Amino acid sequence: MKLTRNYLSQVARNSMALVCAALGPFMLGGCGTAEKEKEPVVSVQIGPAQRGPIAQLILAEAVVYPLEQATVAPKITSTVKHFLVQRGSPVKKGQLLAELENKDLEAAVHASKGEFEQADASYKTTVGASLPQQIQKAELDAVAAKSAFDAQQKVYDSRKELFQQGAIPRRDLDLAEVAFLQARSQNEQAQKQLADLQRLGKEEALRAAQGSRLSAEGHMLGAEAQLSYSRIRSPIDGVVTDRPLYEGDLATANQPLLTVMNTSRLIAKAHIAQSQAAVLKAGSPAQLKLPGLDDPIKGRVSLVSPALDPGSTTIEVWVEASRPESALKPGMTVEVSMTAKTAKDAIVVPTAAVFKNSEGADYVLLAGTDEKAHQKTVQLGIRNSDLTQIASGINPGDPVITTGGYAVPDGTQIKIEKPGADEKEAADKEEKDAGKGEPVDKTDKSSNSVKPTKGNEREVPPKKAPVKGKE
Repeated sequence: MKLTRNYLSQVARNSMALVCAALGPFMLGGCGTAEKEKEPVVSVQIGPAQRGPIAQLILAEAVVYPLEQATVAPKITSTVKHFLVQRGSPVKKGQLLAELENKDLEAAVHASKGEFEQADASYKTTVGASLPQQIQKAELDAVAAKSAFDAQQKVYDSRKELFQQGAIPRRDLDLAEVAFLQARSQNEQAQKQLADLQRLGKEEALRAAQGSRLSAEGHMLGAEAQLSYSRIRSPIDGVVTDRPLYEGDLATANQPLLTVMNTSRLIAKAHIAQSQAAVLKAGSPAQLKLPGLDDPIKGRVSLVSPALDPGSTTIEVWVEASRPESALKPGMTVEVSMTAKTAKDAIVVPTAAVFKNSEGADYVLLAGTDEKAHQKTVQLGIRNSDLTQIASGINPGDPVITTGGYAVPDGTQIKIEKPGADEKEAADKEEKDAGKGEPVDKTDKSSNSVKPTKGNEREVPPKKAPVKGKE
């Protein structure tokens, strides 16, 4: 009986062992021989922090405009007599482009010229002949009046003396006194007329003659200006890009008749955010990329608008092409790439390897010697779509997790994977572009470990033996 109970107990223990072995991987507990669950392992790729040049690029779409453009419109309404240029004709500043019907204006110019010549002749006559004659006559009249006054005064004095002596009657004295008073009045009037003519008359006569001359000259100049408006000239050097009317059409005042553009200097106008415009300045290097052209056109930032566009709350930036190619035409949409900042010898990592924590601080993940990911807070510098400058926090050669590090907690177990063929080629190209600084350690391609760096030597950990029952 005792043997039977021992045998059954042994069978029960063996059965329980078999059940635990079979259900071990799916059970969280309850089996004494079940192993605790393994920590999660994240597959990542790493790359060393490198030294090299980096530039902060600002990309934007822009529309090409000529730096100089003139929409030529007539100032008068008249019929187009004839055009002297066609679309695409190169023109010079001041060149005659078109002429409007102007026979009536020519007649007005001739009439005004005649009036001006008459006024000019009258002015010259007044200055050279009329006024001097008037002054000379006034002087003669003044001398004659003075002589007559002196003579009458002598007669009056003589008769007064004779009357006092009783030699002549009272009537003769009275007659002499009347003649004396008349001569004195005429003398005073003649002297005053001469003085007024010399002082005011000469000046006023000259002003009147000069005013008539200026008025006639103004009419003549106005008629000539109206005639000049019928001859349309180019205000700038350039090329005729538009000519909407034909000969015989009515050209309306202040309506476009021709468009002239100076295509030797072209600019691309872009609207960018305020934060991006803050780091740009006039003279910054730039490039213009055209669809269909392999090589970009070099240029420079020529203007950063000092005011904000109220409609879009953006800032307008001009990029001028250094040597515009024939493929670059006004009105085209291009992509401009403007260099805001540059650094020749900076510590750079891929932009995708930089993250922000819950507090807003920037950090990167380093592959530690314990095969775990370690967060490292860093200070950033220049940043673009491909690379980011690390101002402080890591050193050149530190193994940075470049792929697979998003949302990975600090201390997570990692497994370093080899990059694929495309990724390897891209990494080699990136290293070639950025690597002109100090040499850095690279990922060991033969194993999942990291080659030792200075001050960070370690042995490659041995592979763990498989757990019994989990093979």
